[in-house]
Amino acid sequence: MSHEQRRDDFALAEEAGAEIARRTGIARHEVAIVLGSGWQDATDELGETRVELSSVDLPGFAAPTVPGHHGRIRSMEVGGRPALVVIGRVHLYEGRTEGEVVHPVRAAIFAGATTVVLTNAAGGVDPGMHSGQAVLIRDHINLTGRSPLSGPPAAARYPARFVDLSEVYARRLRDLARMVDPTLVEGVYAAFPGPHYETPAEVEMARRAGADLVGMSTALEAIAARHLGASVLGVSLVTNLAAGVSPVPLDHTEVLAAGAAASPGLARLVRAVVARL
Repeated sequence: MSHEQRRDDFALAEEAGAEIARRTGIARHEVAIVLGSGWQDATDELGETRVELSSVDLPGFAAPTVPGHHGRIRSMEVGGRPALVVIGRVHLYEGRTEGEVVHPVRAAIFAGATTVVLTNAAGGVDPGMHSGQAVLIRDHINLTGRSPLSGPPAAARYPARFVDLSEVYARRLRDLARMVDPTLVEGVYAAFPGPHYETPAEVEMARRAGADLVGMSTALEAIAARHLGASVLGVSLVTNLAAGVSPVPLDHTEVLAAGAAASPGLARLVRAVVARL
């Protein structure tokens, strides 16, 4: 990737942020919410939709190819605040670059978001977890071998890429979530590249490294958000137990079904947290 291409990741995100503001008529969206697998059917539970856009009509956005990811962006009022809701994401395993994967988050931040809520469907490493359970992400282990900040340095007007990740997922936001639901537990999310599910040995490796959850997203987006100064709340919906923990083979259709069943309640959780910001 050339230096100019690298700079274009940020320039495209700035352009997309400005276009979102123009098309929605909202100068500043305070919050960005990315909905992962199985969460999309609960979008209406978040709040009132003002404008819906096709993400592929915006600069730099790639079209999702995975079932359950719709490629739509809604300008909504969530918890009394203007929010951008990204309905579906793209992944490294779709042949996308790191810049394409994190582009929606960067664009939302350039559209004004200072808080980013990242949701996903995850496999539970802890056998005590169950399908439909929400887990707050306390930290992550990036096993993708990739970073959205790698390559030649970006233009000087952007923050330095050596970003501190001591607290990727804001404790303040996790505390707000527990004010809404005191039963919520925290966990460490291990991000694998996918698209295949992890082997039992890989899940055991992740468990020994301190992971409670495994999935194929979120980590790069969280890094990109922190790089641009946004606070991040991560929420995993446990849709299945991971390989070697689950007694049955894993199936993406079942992941989506479990997500669809549980996500309305979790969407209300996110709405309540945003209302307390």
